[in-house]
This record gives sequence, C-alpha cells and structure tokens, in this order.
Amino acid sequence: MSAVHPATLREWHRFTPAERLARYAVYFFLVAAVVISAESIEIIPEFLYDAPEQFADMFHRMWPVAWGFYPEGVHEVLIETLDIAALSTVFGLLMGIPVGFLAARNAVPVPFLNYLARFILVSTRSVSTLLWALFFVAVFGPGALAGTCAIAFHSIGFIGKLFSEAVEDANKGPIEALTAAGASPMSLILYGYWPQVKPTFWAIALFRWDINVRESAVLGFVGAGGIGMALDTAINLFQWDRVATILVTVFVVVIIAEVVVTQIRKRII
Repeated sequence: MSAVHPATLREWHRFTPAERLARYAVYFFLVAAVVISAESIEIIPEFLYDAPEQFADMFHRMWPVAWGFYPEGVHEVLIETLDIAALSTVFGLLMGIPVGFLAARNAVPVPFLNYLARFILVSTRSVSTLLWALFFVAVFGPGALAGTCAIAFHSIGFIGKLFSEAVEDANKGPIEALTAAGASPMSLILYGYWPQVKPTFWAIALFRWDINVRESAVLGFVGAGGIGMALDTAINLFQWDRVATILVTVFVVVIIAEVVVTQIRKRII
C-alpha cells in the first residue's frame, strides 16, 4: 500500500475564503456603523464621566419616597391608565381580528383584499404609539380618549399580523371537509378556523394587554392621559420624591400584570 504524500492532504476549514471575506465585511460595516452613529449623536465624554455621580444625586433626591402622594395624585390616574389599556386592547381586537382574517390568503382567496389588509397591518404597525397619540391629541384634545385611540390603532397591526399567521397555519382537513359538506362561509369561520385559532387568539389578547399596560403609562408625556401625565408634571416641577412614587407604582403594576397574564395563560391556553 503506497503512502499518501503530505502535500496531497487536504486541510479542512470551517469557512471558505469567500465566506470569511463576507464575515469580515459584515464586521467592518458593523464597526463603521457604530463609529458613525457615535459621532452623529455627539456623545460628550465629560457627561459620561460624571454619570455615576448624577445617578447618585438623582436617587438621593428621590429618597425618601413620598408615599403620601399616592392617594391624592397617583391612584386616580393609575386607574385611568388601566382603563386605557383595557379599552384599547378591546378596540384593537375588534379592529385587528377582521383585518387579520382578510389578510389570510387561505381563508380569503381574494388578492385585492389580502393586499389591502396587509397594507393596513403594516401602516398601523409602522407608526409608533407616541405618534398616534400626538395625532389623536390634535384631533380629540388631551385626555384618555386620545391615548385609547392611539394604542388601539397601533395594536391593529400587531394583533392582525399574528392572527393572520395563525389562520394561514390552520389545518386544511376540517376546512376541506366543511367545504365539501356545503358549509357557508360563516360556518367555515365558526367551526373550521375558530377552534384551531382560539388558543392563539387568547394568547394574542393577553400579550397585547400586557404591552398596552406599559405603553399607556408613558403616553401622558404627550398629553394622552394616564399616569404619564402625573409623571411629566412631577418631573417638570422637580418633585423627585413624587417621581419616585409614580415610578415605583408603575413598576409594581407592570409586575402584577405580568404575573396575572402568565397565570391566565396557564389556565386558558
């Protein structure tokens, strides 16, 4: 048996030269993007050096927390915040589910309606909640109505996209059986699609409500009602002990909402 000459042995490499070049190009562009971004936002090193001191001073101003401010200045706007989150979730579901169903190509095989529904989903989702809030504040004036509409319209894209994907992933067997039996379109929805997408529907509804609780807490900065308006007022008046009270309240509410959503998901889904 003849020996293999060392020169004829092939050395294994994880990446080809072209793949290595592509990886280096990606790394280069990432570093370049970070450097250019850092220059464009004008980071001032002096502000970074004394950041720990500023944090310590801020926490010193917030302590002790003004717990006595909660009954008179936080409780009412907190309830308003929860109302905004609940109503916006309901309105978002009422508007997002039909649009998401129209976007599902297997359920509605009409290309024009599919594209129109997908356009609505993309357009409502691409505009941030704060921009929607500014728009509705200009229409309805400051208050909870503007915040509710802002979150509801932003929720359309989120809810509709996830629901349309669930409908498109539905098992075709029951749908074909109902169609062969001469079922009406409404029967297809109620007995063919709905039993399959019901767990997804509840998951979307709970998840979106959890998100809306967080979003409704900050819309007050643009006048859209809720606890954010109290927080904005306290910051503008340099009442840092009251700011601490509001921040702690928001943190506790968000944690409770997360626990509630998790427990409900375990029992329903």
